[in-house]
Parts: sequence; C-alpha cells; structure tokens
Amino acid sequence: MNQKLRVTVWGENVHEKEHPPVAKIYPKGMHEAIADGLRPDKSLDVRTVTLDQPEHGLTEKVLAETDVLTWWGHAAHGKVEDKIVDRVQKRVLEGMGLIVLHSGHYSKIFKRLLGTSCSLTWREAGEKERIWVCNPGHPIAQGIDRYFEIPHEEMYGEPFGIPTPDETVFLSWFAGGEVFRSGCTWKRGNGKIFYFRPGHETYPTYHQKEVLQVIHNAVVWARPDGTWIDSCPNVPWDKAAEKITPQGDSVHKPGEAGLK
Repeated sequence: MNQKLRVTVWGENVHEKEHPPVAKIYPKGMHEAIADGLRPDKSLDVRTVTLDQPEHGLTEKVLAETDVLTWWGHAAHGKVEDKIVDRVQKRVLEGMGLIVLHSGHYSKIFKRLLGTSCSLTWREAGEKERIWVCNPGHPIAQGIDRYFEIPHEEMYGEPFGIPTPDETVFLSWFAGGEVFRSGCTWKRGNGKIFYFRPGHETYPTYHQKEVLQVIHNAVVWARPDGTWIDSCPNVPWDKAAEKITPQGDSVHKPGEAGLK
C-alpha cells in the first residue's frame, strides 16, 4: 500500500479571532476550510496547525512528518520566529513542498526563499476577479476551465516583486483593470513552491470549488521527489574516478573538511 501524502495546513488564525465578519465566514478558521477542501482525497493525510501553538505548530517532529506545507498569513508575519523560518526553509530545500496563499506573499518564509521583496499593489473593493489558465496542460490547472471567476476579492496588481517564475500557471484580471501573475511556481533545492493569489479573509474564497481544486492540485504536484544532498565532502585525489597526480599546493590537509 502506498504511503499517504502528508499535508500540514498552517494558518495564522488571527483575523478569525479578532474580526467577527471573518469568523462568520470561517467559524473554524481559514485553515480548517482549506483542510476540509483537501480531506475528501483519501490519499492525503491532512492536519492543521496555527501560529498560537508552541513553535507555531511547526515542531521538528511535525515538519519531519510533512510532505507538503500550505501557508496563509497576513496580520502577524513579524510574529513568526526566525528559528521556525530557518526550520521550514531547511525542509523545503530537503524536498518538502510549499504552497503559499494570498497575503502569504509577504511572509518571512516566502521572501526568504525567493530572495526578493515580493511587493505588489492592492485594493480592497470586493471586485470581480477572473483567473485565466495560462498553461492548461500543467498539473496544477487540471479540472479548471479556460478561466473561472471569484465574485468578490481583494485586488493584487503588478508589478509583483518576485523572481521570474519557473512557470506561470494562472493570470488574474480584476474589474478595476489590473492584472496579476496569480499562480506561479519555483524550485528551491529539492522543494517545489507554488504561490496562489486568491484568499482574502473577508470573502468566502476558500469555500469556492475551483479555488479548492487548485490548492488540491498544487499539493499533489508539490509532493517530494528525488534525493537531497546536504554535504560538501572532500574526495581524495587517489579516490578520483580517473587516475590523477596532485599538482600545486593546497590550504587543506588530506581529507580535511572544507571551509565554511
């Protein structure tokens, strides 16, 4: 029997506690709405963790048991401890998939992994968002028509301060006229990263079937593959694949570890 894909859904869970309109839409929290969208797939083992738990719910044990992590944050990016960011980054480089949602574009972990500002333009006006599929053959776009619409959403607009994506899967257009690269992928180390734009807290976006379909597709796409190598061994000259004779001097003794 194949092992289930282990998914951890991380939620900040701040707006749901502090703003009644958000709590009304997501009485169990946005993280639980996202998790509920994944749970019908019995090949997934889904759990949720939140910012207010010890170590933000992302202990060494939890991350070691996570194949794909989804991340939604907004009001408390600065409260995420750097040691947890280090821990998540290490796991992504090792091969854990990372799905960053909506305002997670400004999270410490997303900016750390992408190495850029991840800034954008925005507007809260509850306008229509039309999400176009740029690459219908991509696994993340499966089950989605040429486009789908979200009746009311926050606008994110270009320029989006990200490195050039490996792949742009979705492009959004808003009623106010702006466009935005709303579904992008990158590879960091052995880990796959997908950013997906929709998900403003005051709208029922995470109850919409197309949005949940995309997140499900992304989780499956981001599953780990390959072997992670995190070492820099000294290969002695007499162990080289071809016979060689050392030439010149070296600052290292034979077999000595490299400098860091």
